[in-house]
Amino acid sequence: MIWIHVAAVGLSLAAFLLSLRVMRTGLEGLGQARLAKLLQRFVRTPTRGILTGTAVTALLQSSAAVTAIAVGLVAAGTMTFRDAVGLVLGANVGSTVTPQLLTLDLWVFAVPLLVLGGVGLFSRRPGVRHAAMAMIGFASIFIALQALSAALEPLTELGQVAAVLRAAGSTPAVALLAGVLCSAAMQSSTATTVLAMALTSDGVIPLSGAIAIVIGANVGTCLTSVVAALGQSREAQQVALAHVLLNVGGAMAFLPALGPFANWMAALSADPGQQVANANTCFNLICTLALWPFTRPFADCVQRLLPNQRRT
Repeated sequence: MIWIHVAAVGLSLAAFLLSLRVMRTGLEGLGQARLAKLLQRFVRTPTRGILTGTAVTALLQSSAAVTAIAVGLVAAGTMTFRDAVGLVLGANVGSTVTPQLLTLDLWVFAVPLLVLGGVGLFSRRPGVRHAAMAMIGFASIFIALQALSAALEPLTELGQVAAVLRAAGSTPAVALLAGVLCSAAMQSSTATTVLAMALTSDGVIPLSGAIAIVIGANVGTCLTSVVAALGQSREAQQVALAHVLLNVGGAMAFLPALGPFANWMAALSADPGQQVANANTCFNLICTLALWPFTRPFADCVQRLLPNQRRT
């Protein structure tokens, strides 16, 4: 019986990831080649880079994808490393939008979006088809989340499973490591955050454990930018290093204050899922705002840690 519930959780997660990819594909199709040009145009200052990274990631819902695009642009020589730093900072903030949206009751929109999207797929116009994919993907994300929450609920009634999850969730270091591994494996900090929201809402893990998972998820998502930078120019590798330093540094700063931070989130909302979503938003927003005034010195630090290759 336990394997049935585990399989249901796995299928729900797979459906969530697939829905996220469908939505992202549709939105990328709408942007087509304009996305790279947009990023190049609006990242000339740290502030514009942060705002652009936030907006684009809020649409694509993948900080890893936006950071990987930045790595590619820097590797191609069409964007400088210093311009890409602001983009990376903003990407972390933009990735928090979907978890916040999923705390709302969106059933009134889910079915109409599915119907409109299904009709739009038959259009001969590429723009309409891509918009339809985005609508179907967004509606499916919400439905998959409800399925995930329902699939996790029976596990809370199984004593041994609940005990293991609670033990892991009660140990911040273990929960953070679980978030890192889960995000790296699924290549989605959003999916990992949503899983933590569901586990907390069902009473499986405490809020502090869910927040540790979320913080770890932000570290795990750095894997994509690191892989994208392998074999690329030194400036492209510096972008990946900046992404890693930002998220690892934030995790190290927040982990000792996990208890007070969890209490603050609990005071902001009575809903467990909302508390986790708020923690994800606050973590990324605080890390970005803290580094914002020091973007240039931070870039200098990264370049000292990973110097540009000397030309011979």
